[in-house]
Amino acid sequence: MKEPPLSWLRGTVVLHISGKRVEGLINAVTEAGIVIWNVKATGSGVSLRLLLDDFYALRPLLKQTGCRMHITGRIGLPFVAARLWKRKFFAAGLVLFGIILVLLCSLVWSVRVEGNKRLASEDVLDAARQEGIYPFQWIWRMGSPDKLSKHLAARLQGVSWVGIERNGTAVNIQIVEAALPEKKPINSPRHLISRSDAVITDIYAEQGRPVVQRNARVKKGEILISGVLGDEANRQAVVAKGEVKGLVWHEYNIEVPLQKKNTAYTGERKDRSYFVLGNWAVQLWGYGKSPFEESRTLTELDPLTWRNIRLPIGWMTEKEMEVKETQEALTPEAAKQAGLALAEADIAARYGSDSVIKSQKILHDKKENGKVYMKVLFEVEERIAEELPIVYNQGE
Repeated sequence: MKEPPLSWLRGTVVLHISGKRVEGLINAVTEAGIVIWNVKATGSGVSLRLLLDDFYALRPLLKQTGCRMHITGRIGLPFVAARLWKRKFFAAGLVLFGIILVLLCSLVWSVRVEGNKRLASEDVLDAARQEGIYPFQWIWRMGSPDKLSKHLAARLQGVSWVGIERNGTAVNIQIVEAALPEKKPINSPRHLISRSDAVITDIYAEQGRPVVQRNARVKKGEILISGVLGDEANRQAVVAKGEVKGLVWHEYNIEVPLQKKNTAYTGERKDRSYFVLGNWAVQLWGYGKSPFEESRTLTELDPLTWRNIRLPIGWMTEKEMEVKETQEALTPEAAKQAGLALAEADIAARYGSDSVIKSQKILHDKKENGKVYMKVLFEVEERIAEELPIVYNQGE
């Protein structure tokens, strides 16, 4: 026979029938109108299935034929409900968890602003809050994205377009600011002067009048390119522009320890696992104090996702890794080279990456108290021009 409709909802019992009159039992079952299916012969009898409603009607027929039955399976909703009823608290917890999960997925958890440069993100978030877009807002209470975009664009000044996109529990506000005419810098007349004592190596005047030449020695504050053109009778003040390079001398006092500390991972670590729900985390494993004297901790967050939607629940793992400090002894020569490298890096950071060290001279060095001390003079070719506004009626 065929399996009756809705058998899973009504409940199905799988039986193993044994005895001398199994064929007679099958005939009696058929005559009684009891539906059975999946009838299969086994070594000691037959295996069959019938509905739960017909199970008790089978007992009198078993007595008439002298057969025995053994239940080998219970399938369907009535048996699932019975098992859950035995575990009431587990079933209630499962239902409660599902309800909480649905509620959490119905809230806005984060609002992000992108594309704004002149407009402050706080102003955008304040305007969005007035339109009902803020964390812990019900998603179903928000309006349509098109309507919210128009209202938000009307509240914000200096924007040409506002786009609102919701990805799961996150709302992204995309801002396109209105193009403003470029403001040209207002330059007042000025000289270019030397910022330090130097020997000129190269001078190029784009605008203005150069007053020094190559190989000339200049003092700090001396005019290199003048912003005043013409003579006493016909004078015009302009913005001096150009580039001036010169040789400058810098004296460095350097000290380098002969013992260098290095930090390395040993390979030992301790993991801690957390269950994350929103902004809360509950530790599950990895209790106990840290077994390491010194360590560094890395945190990894693994949120649950559903159809590219990031849910506000997941796992977090903290990996505490042991570190060990080692001492490395440097020779005096290696310490000197390390100190010179640090000084060269400082020169490039202070005076420009295009600065060129022409020469260096160690004026004095000594080894004392576990350190190497040096006084070094560097000859550097660098940009030496800086601006000086022209004050009218003062002259040069």
